[in-house]
Amino acid sequence: MDRRELGAFLRSRRERITPADVGLPAGRRRRTPGLRREEAAQLAFISPEYYTRLEQARAPRPSREVLSGLARALRLSDAERDHLYFLAGAPPGPPPGPSREVRPSILALLQRLPNAAALVLSATYEVIAWNGLAAALLDDFSARSRRERNLLRRYFLGPGRELFSPEDGGEFGRSAARRLRAAAARYPDDPEVSGLVRELLAGSAEFAALWASHDVCARPALCKTFRHPVVGPVSVVCDVLDIADRDQQVVIYTAEPGSPSEEALRLLSVVGTQRLEPR
Repeated sequence: MDRRELGAFLRSRRERITPADVGLPAGRRRRTPGLRREEAAQLAFISPEYYTRLEQARAPRPSREVLSGLARALRLSDAERDHLYFLAGAPPGPPPGPSREVRPSILALLQRLPNAAALVLSATYEVIAWNGLAAALLDDFSARSRRERNLLRRYFLGPGRELFSPEDGGEFGRSAARRLRAAAARYPDDPEVSGLVRELLAGSAEFAALWASHDVCARPALCKTFRHPVVGPVSVVCDVLDIADRDQQVVIYTAEPGSPSEEALRLLSVVGTQRLEPR
C-alpha cells in the first residue's frame, strides 16, 4: 500500500468535483476547490475522521468495500478505479455484477440522435439510459422503477409483450434468454443476476423452455415492428453497438426514410411521452 500516493490521489480527485456535480449546495464560505473532506466521506459512507487519515497517509489499508465507496463518491473512471485499488494494495478483481454506470460520452451520443430511438441495456437487459424518442416509442422509463425497467422481466412476466408483433416478440425472447445465460456465467456470484433467473424460471414456462436449451449465441434482430397505442405499428431497423468494457449495449432504432414509420417517429418526437386521446 502506497499511503502517500493514495492520499495525494484521493485529494486530487476530490478537488476536481464541484458540489453541484453531486447535488450538494455550494455555500458561501468555501476555501478550497471541489468537495470538502467531510462531504467526500459522506458520499463514500465512511467517517470524516477516517477519510482525513486516508488523505494524510495515516490510515490502515482500506477494505474493498471502502474502496468501492470512494470510487463511487469521487466519480472515478474505470482506469482511475483500478489505479485506486492498486495504490491501496488490493488489485481489482473482476466486477461482481453487471455494470450500470453509463459513460458520459454514451449519454451525450443518445441525445445527438434526434431522429432515432436509442437506449442502453445492461448485461441483464435493464434499460439504464435512453433518449426522448425511445421513451416515446417504448415507454416512459423515468416513470418506472428500476425493477420495471428490465425488459426481460417485462416481456416474460408482463406487461411488455404487447409492444412487439408476435414474430418479433418470439425472437426477442429467444435472444434475450441466450444473452442472460451468458451473463449468468460471467457473474456467478451476483445475487441480482441469479435472482432474476430464478424469478423468470418460476413465472414463465416459455423462459424455462428457452433456458433448458442452454443456448448462448444470440442472433441479432435487424428489423422490428413495435405496436404503439397512438401511432400504430412502427417498423424500424435495429442496430446494436457493444460497449465491451462495460458489458453493455447501445440499441438504436431507425425507420426507413420516407416511410410511414419515419413519419410516426417524427410525430412521436414532437408528442413525447404525453398521452394522446384519439378522436
